[in-house]
Order: sequence, then structure tokens, then C-alpha cells
Amino acid sequence: MSVRAADHRGITTLTLDSPGNRNALSAELVQGLTDALTRCGKDHDVRAVVLTHTGNTFCAGADLRDPPHPDALVGLLRQIVELRMPVVARVTGHVRAGGLGLLGACDIAVASTDATFAFTEVRIGVAPAVISLPLLPRTDPRALARYYLTGERFDAAEAVRTGLLTASGTDVDEVLAPVLDGLRRASPQGLAETKRLLTATVLETFDRDAADLTALSARLFASPQAREGMTAFLERRDPVWVV
Repeated sequence: MSVRAADHRGITTLTLDSPGNRNALSAELVQGLTDALTRCGKDHDVRAVVLTHTGNTFCAGADLRDPPHPDALVGLLRQIVELRMPVVARVTGHVRAGGLGLLGACDIAVASTDATFAFTEVRIGVAPAVISLPLLPRTDPRALARYYLTGERFDAAEAVRTGLLTASGTDVDEVLAPVLDGLRRASPQGLAETKRLLTATVLETFDRDAADLTALSARLFASPQAREGMTAFLERRDPVWVV
């Protein structure tokens, strides 16, 4: 199984556990996470969901060997946003490309100070299209312009400054402790209705732009430049356009 679930005092922890591809968003992992979130949504004992990972990478982005259909990724991101209970990201490793979409979809995102982040899509000839649905409404636009366009790596402090993360700290569980305590003290109705207030603008973006961005993603991934970029990535070499 690529996603493991564990319950403790009203909190369900979903752990991405696909070490062979550094928790990349394969068709299998996206389906596994979708199914796990569906089960959480039906369980009225679940107060909140924590999304975390094994290994030193939270998510390496799309699995280039077994990518999910763009519609499936849109569905997963929207599911996180629409889930009646809060979803909290717990990150102790690196996050790349599509993995940042997961963070953007979560209501609260906390990382350790040694985590790193990068939007690497431009370096393989595509764009951060689908993941922009939750990210653009929630993240500093000037920062996104820089990191979308350059693919630079940035640290947890910068991720907090730009709004990608809620908080960071040396001990991520110490940072999370008051967050989870607060969620456990909140009423299920209060959490659900407050989340609806907070996500209204994000869902408007999904309604308006999902079809266009899904089509853009599919077109770019089928392009000659993307084929060269993905081949170069898998062969661990620079693509032909690097100058």
C-alpha cells in the first residue's frame, strides 16, 4: 500500500509510503490517497487529518513513469479542500513540484526547518498548472512568480514567508502540538463551517479554472520539449535548452 492510515484521539494520520519513487504522485498513490480521504470523510469520529510521509521526501512531484491523469490530480486536490474536516500537512523532508500542490490544498501546513521546496516544472518543459488551483489564491504572487519561473530551491523559512507553510520549527511535532490540541477541542460543526468560509475563494478558482488548467497540463506533458525534459531528468543530464 502506498498510503497508510492510523488513528489517535480523533486525528487520522495518512502517511505517504512509496519509498521507491520518493512518494511521487503516481496513479497508484493518487488513487490510494483519494480512497483514504474518502474513508476519513465518512468517519464521524475523525476530527482532523494529518498528511505526512516516510523517508526524506514528502513528495517528489509527478511520477514521470506512472503519472496520474490530470483529472485525478484535480480531484484529489479538490477533495482535500472540500473535506469537511481540516487537513494538516506534516513535512520533515523535501517537497517538489506537484507535492507543493498537496501543501497548498491543506488547511494548515507545518514543516521542519531542514525541509526544502522547489517548483521544478519549468526545468522539464511544463508548468505548475493544476497545482496552481489551490496555490494561487493562498500564496504570495510575487514569490510564486520567482519560484515558478526559476525552479529555485527555497527553505522552510521562505515557505512560511510566502504563505506556502503555516509554520516551521526544528521539531515539527512540537510545532504541531498546539495545532492538534486546538483541533481536538473544536466542535465538528464549528470546524466544518469555518473551513467552508476559509476555502470559498479556493473552490471558486477550481470552478473557474480547473478545466483550462487540466487541458494545459495534458498539452504540455505531450509536447516535444516535455519529452526531452523528462528524458533528461530520468537520464540525469541537462536538457538541450540549458545554456
